[in-house]
Amino acid sequence: MNFKDKDLIIFDFDGTLINSIPDLTLAINKMLAHYNAPPLTIEDVTPFIGNGAKPLVKRAIIRAMPDTDLSDTFLEEAFNVYFSAYKAETCKDTFMYPGVLETLKYLKSKGYTLVICTNKPYGFIAPILETLGIKDYFKTWVGEDSLPKKKPDALPLLHLVETMQTTVAKSVMVGDSKNDILAAQHAKMDSIGVSYGYNYNENIADYNPTVVANQFADLQDLF
Repeated sequence: MNFKDKDLIIFDFDGTLINSIPDLTLAINKMLAHYNAPPLTIEDVTPFIGNGAKPLVKRAIIRAMPDTDLSDTFLEEAFNVYFSAYKAETCKDTFMYPGVLETLKYLKSKGYTLVICTNKPYGFIAPILETLGIKDYFKTWVGEDSLPKKKPDALPLLHLVETMQTTVAKSVMVGDSKNDILAAQHAKMDSIGVSYGYNYNENIADYNPTVVANQFADLQDLF
C-alpha cells in the first residue's frame, strides 16, 4: 500500500506534527490556579485533548473541580482565562515529533501539497508554525473555529479539497486521533493513523485508518 497517486496531504496538528501538551497543560493550570484549584499533570491533561479548546477546559475543570457548577457563564469565563494563558505561552515548550522536519522536506520535494486541519483555534496555528520554522511547508490551514463544523465532521476536509482544487480520491488525511480518522471516513477519504499521538489513550488502529504509521518518518515510504 502506498499513496504515490495522491496530490493533497491533510495533516492534523497536535499529536501528529507537534507535541503541545506541555504548553496546553501550563495554560490549563494557570486557569485552574485562577480558581484556586489544584494543578493537573501532563498525564491528566493528555486524554482531554482532541475535540477543541472548550472541551479541553471543561474536562480539566471536571477533573480538578468536580463540585463546580458548570454553567455556561462560568465555562465561558474559564475558557477566556485559559485562552489568555495559552496565548501568552503558545509555543514555549511545544516541539515537533522526530522525523517531522525531514519528512516535510521530503514530501515538499516530491511535489505534494501540504495543508493542516486541526481542532486547535485558528489563531494559534500560524504562531506555532512560525516559531518552529515550518510555516512555509503548508499552503493553508483550518482550525476549529474556521468553519461551521470541525472534525470528526467531513466539512473541513472537503473544504480543503475544494480550496486546493483537487479531489477526495487524490487526498489523504494524516492524524493521531479518532476525530481525524472518522472525519476522513465521513469524507470517504483515505487516512493514515499515527500511533504515537494522544487519541484519548485509545489505539488508533481500532478506528480502521487505511494505514497505521508508528513514526512520522514512515510517511516517506508511503509517498
